Amino acid sequence: MFVDSVELMISSGKGGAGSISFWTEKFVANGGPDGGDGGRGGAVSFKVDNNTDTLTSLRGRVHIKAENGRPGEGRKCYGRKGQDMLITVPPGTTVVDMETGEELMDLVTEGEIVPFLDGGKGGLGNMHFKSSSNQRPTYAQPGLPGITKSVRLEMKLIADIGLVGYPNVGKSTLIATLSNARPQVANYEFTTLTPKLGVVHIGDYDSFMMADIPGIIEGASDGRGLGHAFLKHIERTKTLLLMIDAANYREMKYQYETLLVELQRYSTTLATRKHAIAITKIDSLSVEEVNILTEVFLEDIGLSANKTLHQYKAKEVYTSYGFKKDFGILLPEEKPLFVLPISSVAHINTEALRYALGDFIDAVEEEDEA
Repeated sequence: MFVDSVELMISSGKGGAGSISFWTEKFVANGGPDGGDGGRGGAVSFKVDNNTDTLTSLRGRVHIKAENGRPGEGRKCYGRKGQDMLITVPPGTTVVDMETGEELMDLVTEGEIVPFLDGGKGGLGNMHFKSSSNQRPTYAQPGLPGITKSVRLEMKLIADIGLVGYPNVGKSTLIATLSNARPQVANYEFTTLTPKLGVVHIGDYDSFMMADIPGIIEGASDGRGLGHAFLKHIERTKTLLLMIDAANYREMKYQYETLLVELQRYSTTLATRKHAIAITKIDSLSVEEVNILTEVFLEDIGLSANKTLHQYKAKEVYTSYGFKKDFGILLPEEKPLFVLPISSVAHINTEALRYALGDFIDAVEEEDEA
């Protein structure tokens, strides 16, 4: 089961109480106080583990608590420290305070162990309170209480490219074609019920991560459909690929504008991500129809196809894996970087798209570093 959000109460352990004890031994009179200190309560930490891909292990757990420290004993014996609690989460998990809504932690580094709550300090035994004026102290400190917080853990997938589009636009087919992911593919809407990740290889030594989420429909920002619940999984992506269905009954311009509006309503930051456009399901159209369709779409969204417009030629592109950096379409920076017609089923322009996205990611990273 895919679980990407859980609510928990987390508590660190209480410190053990100090001991009130006096040395008693044959032939030893007035042995004095010898009460030991209490042990410290157990702490709570988070561990980021790449072998964990959901929060399923935490589902159904209401309260996670570290062990309390043991009380001190006589003969100056210190109490045992409470056992720490280590909560294992997948990379990309955020810890949000339920009371304030503040994001407390962002756990992204594989293998990292991040302390969260310290255990309560153990109390001092009565041996610490002996003085010249108080030879027989009958007082010891209680242990300090632990810390309790109500938190919400939210998992957000970490990927380089996020696929965004209407249901049944071909996102799952594309990620299955380009990567090692094997999502469910069927000819009906909402076949993708949970996000999917796939590694797309570019040559032998380079690759990037692609994320597929359920389709977005009109009103997704108001809770319609499934896409809104999973939009958080592309918040971490550096770039977006907006997929427009050439065979859909909705106009291509309408699809494009709706996706931008829903992204904007969900997150202004997400809406400013650099993006490209893939026009899908072109295998049923002729070369001339695809070229005309692409040019009309560019004009509809306020762009004009210039002289370097890439002419769709299935055999040439597919057999040679040809790839031009400008893709034949030079667009302003605030507009899509490129617009490319593809067919994942017929493998038309999919290899060109593979290398285009790799180049796209490198360009965005260079821009961020500059």
